[in-house]
Formats: sequence, C-alpha cells, structure tokens
Amino acid sequence: MSTPTVTIPSSLLPADGRFGCGPSKVRPEAVAALAAAAPDLLGTSHRQPTVRNLVGRLRSGVSELFGLPEGWEVVLGNGGSTVFWDAATFGLIERRSLHLSFGEFSSKFAQAAAAAPFLDDPAVISAPTGTHPTVTADPTVDLYALTHNETSTGVAMTLQRPAGATAGQLVAVDATSAAGGLRWSPAEVDVYYFAPQKCLASDGGLFIACCSPAAVQRIERIAASDRWIPASIDLKIALDNSKLDQTNNTPALATVFLAVHQLDWMNANGGLEWAASRCDRSADTIYRWAEASDYASPYVADPAQRSHVVATIDLDERIDATTVSKVLRANGVVDTESYRKLGRNQLRIALFPAIDPEDVAALCACVDHVVGAIA
Repeated sequence: MSTPTVTIPSSLLPADGRFGCGPSKVRPEAVAALAAAAPDLLGTSHRQPTVRNLVGRLRSGVSELFGLPEGWEVVLGNGGSTVFWDAATFGLIERRSLHLSFGEFSSKFAQAAAAAPFLDDPAVISAPTGTHPTVTADPTVDLYALTHNETSTGVAMTLQRPAGATAGQLVAVDATSAAGGLRWSPAEVDVYYFAPQKCLASDGGLFIACCSPAAVQRIERIAASDRWIPASIDLKIALDNSKLDQTNNTPALATVFLAVHQLDWMNANGGLEWAASRCDRSADTIYRWAEASDYASPYVADPAQRSHVVATIDLDERIDATTVSKVLRANGVVDTESYRKLGRNQLRIALFPAIDPEDVAALCACVDHVVGAIA
C-alpha cells in the first residue's frame, strides 16, 4: 500500500522532528561541541589524560545527577545494557535472582540468568504488557532485578526495595530508558545501570552502572571466588578500571563526549529534578491530548504506571498507525513507530529531556493534521 501524500504545514511542524526511543535525539549543541573538540579528542589514546579526564567527568556527572552517597562507584564498560545482563549474571548474582517481567526488555535479564548453568533457576514475577507486577520479598534469592521503565510498552514503576528484603539481598535496576528522566532514590537501589543512548542523548555501546557499597562488595566477593568469568564482562575488572577513570578496552570516544555534554547540560540547569520536570511536561501534554482525542488513547490504562519518558498511544482501528508514522516521516517527523514485537496499532514517542516539550505539543498537532487528511 502506497503512503498517502500529505504535506504538514510548516507552522505545525516541531523545531526538531526526532522522537525516537533509542538512539535518541542528540542536541545540536552537543554535536557542534564534539566537532570543536575532535582535533584534540577523536583518534587519541584512551589511556592518556585527555580521555581519562573525560571519563572522570562522566563518572562525576552521573554521581552529581543522581546524588549518589559516599561509597558508591560509577562503573563503566563497553557493550551497553545487553552486555551488562551477562556481566551481572556472572558477577552480581551469587545463587538465585528474582526478576519482574512485563515487556520485551525486562524479560531478557531473566532469560540470561535462567541459561547460566552455575545459577539456580530464577524466580520470575510477570504481568501483562501495559502493566507492571509488584515485587515481593523472597528469602531464597540474593538479587532482585527490577526495570525502571519498560521501553517497549511505556510502563514505568516506582523503585522501592521489597518490604522484608534482607541486608544481603541486592536490588539491581535496568534504567536504560529511565536514567536522567525519571526520579529515584539510591536508598531503594544497589545497582542502577543503563546505556547513554536515551536520556543521556548519546550513542550506544557503553554501560554505566551506579553501584552501592554492598554491590561493590558483592562484585569483589564473586570475583575472588572460583567462578570463571570472561574478562570482557568481568565487573571487577570494569570496577578497577573505572576507579582509574578508564575502561578496560577502548570506548567510543564520541559516545563518552556526548554523554558528558548532556550531563553537564542537565546538572547546570538543576539536575535530575529539572530534567524529570521537562519529561513531566511532555508527558502531561501527550497524555492529555490522547485522552481528549476521539481516535487516540494512552495504551497504559493506569495513569500511575504511564511512563514520562516513553509514551505509547493506541489509535482507533480505523486509523492505521503505520501509515500515520510514514506520513510523519515524509514530513521530517521521525521514529514514531510502535515497538515491532508488541504488535499494536500505536505510536511510540520518546519524551527524553533533550526533546523540547513544545515539540511534543507540535507533534500532537501534526498527528491530528495527518489523521484528518487520511481518515
């Protein structure tokens, strides 16, 4: 089926038409700064002061943004959150873990733990897509694996240590699409890990893990045991190198630079509260629009579980969401397609801090225009 030819008036278009959920919009100011820094940065050794100072700025910027207490470590490694699941399977779980599963990405850590022959089968608490389950204490596990924001469905959960959890049980949180856009307290978490291609407005290929003293002790204890751990995903090696403001193997320098630029921007403007408030404004705009629409509605029924960094909006069956996204793309408004494996007639819109809330309002007007033209 051919895409209808619809021209959206320039007066309706957002100033920046990027709404992808990852990789995310990179602010033009960051790209310009990277170009200016390139002669002294790109193509230089990651063991020398120029890059190590940049890695140090990334670590300190993350610590400042999240208000990490004394004793926490910001650990870096190559490979992104997908690799961190494997690293955590080897280096954070001692015998058994409990996982909340409520979408494509929240289920993958559980799959990695289940496949590990040296671990007991994990406990898994599932919920239908569009909702999240409640975590309950389990004395048989030593790690609770939570997800702050399920990128595939637009469901977010408040992070709380399970009632009744013991001091020896860690709480590890996949925050890939949440970190920098949703609020959280280090008192409720031991490991808060993510990749920088979403709220940090950078590229992928790097994992960043905020680790409490208890998590650091767990990493060191497992590393000292007789468990074999591949060096490329050894969290003790990553921890030791991070303390030296470097990574074990060569990182993508542009990725580190862009993440630092975004951290500096957010911290200079008021930190996590300021960044999360921008996401709040965007979320309020798009959910109010969908609720008032006669053809759109929020996919996540419970307002308390609706993400403020990834909005999923169902369209009435008479409106083909794929066609709407294609028309938007032809007009320079890109990456509004639904998550491929969810299989719903919907739009998925990133609301990350780098995305201007006014552009989200403009997007809503553009969708109205397109639907009016094709319906």
